[in-house]
Amino acid sequence: MATRLISEDAHPYMAISPPGVVAEMLEEIGLDRVDALFEQIPEAHRLTRPLALEPPIRAEAALRRHLTELLDRNASCADHLSFLGAGCWQHYVPAVCDEIVGRSEFLTPVWGTSASDYGRNQAWFEYASQLGELVGMDFVGLPVYSWGCAAGNAARMAARLTGRDQLLVPRSIDPERLAVIRNYCAPADVRGHIEIVPVEFAPETGRLDVDDVRRKLSPRTAAVYVETPSYLGVIESDAAEAAALARAAGAETIVGVDPISLGVLAPPGGWGADIVVGTTQPLGVHMNCGGGVGGFIATRDEERYAREYPTLQVSICDTVEPGERGFGVILFEQTSYGSRENGKDWTGNSVYRWAIANAVYMALMGPRGFREIGEAILQRSHYAARRIDELPGVDVKWSDGFFKEFVVDFGGTRRTVADVNRALRERGIFGGKDLSVGHPQLGQSALYCVTEVHTQPDLDRLVEALREVTA
Repeated sequence: MATRLISEDAHPYMAISPPGVVAEMLEEIGLDRVDALFEQIPEAHRLTRPLALEPPIRAEAALRRHLTELLDRNASCADHLSFLGAGCWQHYVPAVCDEIVGRSEFLTPVWGTSASDYGRNQAWFEYASQLGELVGMDFVGLPVYSWGCAAGNAARMAARLTGRDQLLVPRSIDPERLAVIRNYCAPADVRGHIEIVPVEFAPETGRLDVDDVRRKLSPRTAAVYVETPSYLGVIESDAAEAAALARAAGAETIVGVDPISLGVLAPPGGWGADIVVGTTQPLGVHMNCGGGVGGFIATRDEERYAREYPTLQVSICDTVEPGERGFGVILFEQTSYGSRENGKDWTGNSVYRWAIANAVYMALMGPRGFREIGEAILQRSHYAARRIDELPGVDVKWSDGFFKEFVVDFGGTRRTVADVNRALRERGIFGGKDLSVGHPQLGQSALYCVTEVHTQPDLDRLVEALREVTA
């Protein structure tokens, strides 16, 4: 690399970095230069020039002004009407969620010590209990970094359970999520490699092609991965049939799901899922700019599944005091926290604080609340899709079976999605996610998302704006 990553001079904020310590550490691990630690990073990804950083700003007032000016360049959903989704959605976060996760007993305790458990373990237990009931499963781990991380871990769990090395994945999947799953399934020359086999979706319905599942199942198939609603918004009404085919072939069924949909859709545990994964972001977590938004893994309460979890678990039991119960972390030694490189998998970055928000949100909503919000989303999204479909040259695909997201094809307008989105932004609106790169077979199509935060005037404003920019 062109520049040294570690200076021989002591860092002003690191008292334990006197001159010579880098050479001492290199000698200990048998290397003669720091750059050798980063040889696995491709040359094209390495910085070959010094960073062009501005001089330090020493005055606090000037620094505050500088940062404010940088932040003011952003356009946010607070000042724009947004119809973006595709994995991170604008749902309403009740004020009580922010209030609870901001309390000092959850925000600042030292993790991992019994003295720092000020109700944290109980909150985690409630998170797991409520989420398990929501998805129709009994055993839920603490959340991982994202939906993609959860799906990748689930694929490796299925490979260990079955002794097989192949994963069937729908071609309609989010390309970014698929990239994360590929990382977990590893390159071909790495031990534990899992081959990913794409399964087609039917062009006329958008749903998984069950006949293609049947053709591609083999004695090597560890699991069939299905998402409902899919990344393209479609409700997979044939998912139970795909699960039955997987079971008959000795494979697991991994189901990815948006939990906010389960107030109106049947839980995966009730129609054949073996491992359920998904996102926890809709459950009381604000949208984050690149931050962890939470992913979950859930299974039946069977030892063969429990023994394959790489995540932490929280359980409850009686104590020596009659009538008293205690909470604690279980199966710790099979995680990377307890066994380091010998763990089932690397537990990785976690979002345990968001589990608190999730628990508060689910407790606040209850079964009736989930049903009401699901019905509200269905009404709003289908109203928007119906009105958009009436626009000349615009076609809403697969309009008879979606939840909150739907695909809008602008091919008949002779406008690209990029052009449409640029014109919408000039009108204070964020349009749908451009699908022309990740799913080029769909042409100039965009994925639009409508949730409970959108009012009828919001939707009418979108339709009129689209009418203008596509005319």
